[in-house]
Amino acid sequence: MTDTAGTHTTPVRAGLNGTARADLAIGMVGSILVCLGAFGVGDPPRNSGLLTDLGLSWITYGHGKNLSAVIFWTGVAAMVIAWVRVGRRIFAGDAPSVATLRRWLLAWAAPLMVTVPVYSRDVYAYLAQGAVFGAGFDPYADGPAHRPGPLVDSMAQVWATTTAPYGPFFVGVIRTVSEITGDHVILGVLAMRLVLLPGLFLSLWAIPRLATHFGASGQTGLWLALFNPMVLIHLVAGAHVELLMMGVLVAGVLLVVQGRHVTGLAVLGLAVSIKITAGIAIPFVLWIWLAHIRSRRPVTARDVVGCFAAIVGITVAVFGFWTLVLGLGLGWLTGLGWADVIINWFTLPTLLAHLVTLLAAPWAALNLQPVLEVTRAIGAGLLAVVLVTLWWRFRRDERAAVAGMAWAMLAVLLLEPSTLPWYYTWVLAIAVAFTLPRWVYATVVGVSTFMLIVFQPDDAIAFYQPGALVLAVALAGLAAWSLLGPDPLRLGRFARWAWGSPGREVATTAQ
Repeated sequence: MTDTAGTHTTPVRAGLNGTARADLAIGMVGSILVCLGAFGVGDPPRNSGLLTDLGLSWITYGHGKNLSAVIFWTGVAAMVIAWVRVGRRIFAGDAPSVATLRRWLLAWAAPLMVTVPVYSRDVYAYLAQGAVFGAGFDPYADGPAHRPGPLVDSMAQVWATTTAPYGPFFVGVIRTVSEITGDHVILGVLAMRLVLLPGLFLSLWAIPRLATHFGASGQTGLWLALFNPMVLIHLVAGAHVELLMMGVLVAGVLLVVQGRHVTGLAVLGLAVSIKITAGIAIPFVLWIWLAHIRSRRPVTARDVVGCFAAIVGITVAVFGFWTLVLGLGLGWLTGLGWADVIINWFTLPTLLAHLVTLLAAPWAALNLQPVLEVTRAIGAGLLAVVLVTLWWRFRRDERAAVAGMAWAMLAVLLLEPSTLPWYYTWVLAIAVAFTLPRWVYATVVGVSTFMLIVFQPDDAIAFYQPGALVLAVALAGLAAWSLLGPDPLRLGRFARWAWGSPGREVATTAQ
């Protein structure tokens, strides 16, 4: 994650002009449409009679569901279009202020706080795991199926017998929420979104500051990591733990680079207590701390030992504190292995397994599962080597260490057994520190748009449907291309031909 474009700070407008306000308003309208459409095509609680009681059950089947789908996908398209247009404006040096973007980001997020969960039923699993804990079971040893009821009915059944993979702090949070809301699934979902919301506020606070600390654009950072519709829809509407983890993680990294090492490490320890993935950032803190010492005087062996001991001691103390408070020990380790259940070709080991079985098909009918065991074992070994190599390679200074964090997060995404769209927040939250080449931003736009299409709002997956894949690739490519320049399909020429000279104004507005 190198800063190939050099130091960059986006010029800021004193106020919003009409077109800038219109771009941001398009995204807000899109979010409202996503909110409305999700009631028909999302992941509502199972066995709930709320829509029937309200006389709205018709939106979940037949023509009603088709109408909901049109509304939902129109909203997604509007959010992507607005995101791209805001990005082009920022790169052209016509960026709204950070404060303005923060306000509009909350406006984009607000409708997603009150809609039906989309793209995943994980939020129901959180509530069910919290409820099984509250019922006297150990969520690190006993699956939600030990406490049958509306929460278990509403979650993805593949996880009903699996154990919780989350850190002790988050398990304590979901227990508290489930104890307050009980079996009221809708109240539980709304409460979960509220307890995850501090992650969004922390991200809004920390991301622009982390970017400007390294001479990058705070507006670009907000645009990349938070205005991204894939991030916003999945984390807010989908209600994923990554929303909380991302905010705590980026806040901890910011405090460390600002020289508040102990406080930053305590915050990073909290992030690990939410989800263990945050721990990938902690080894790189050693190089940041030593770089700060080096800026004042030569580094000694005592400095190295002292910093290392402090890093280990502080993070272990924080994690240990929450472990003792929860009282379940290190049982969360058993839950990490359940990631193998997810199979998609977005990680290299799974992609390799698919290719092996496909290429071997003319000669041998290989079962995917045994091949996956081999390729995932290779991926795990390679990941260990890559992480150690990155940690050592990016030791030069503070900037290099943060770049190493981002590369390490990306390596995990590519080499772990499975990857889901909301996992990409791990990388994006750190990558905001750098001014990246425009093609990298376009790639993020393309991948994000692709993920919004191949993952369906009702938790279905279109990975293995050729028609859907071709459509997703085409639309993702168009979105990425649009970031690099307006009107990539040259539709303005058609407008001018169809409407004459007034078409020039129409085409300009459409861009």
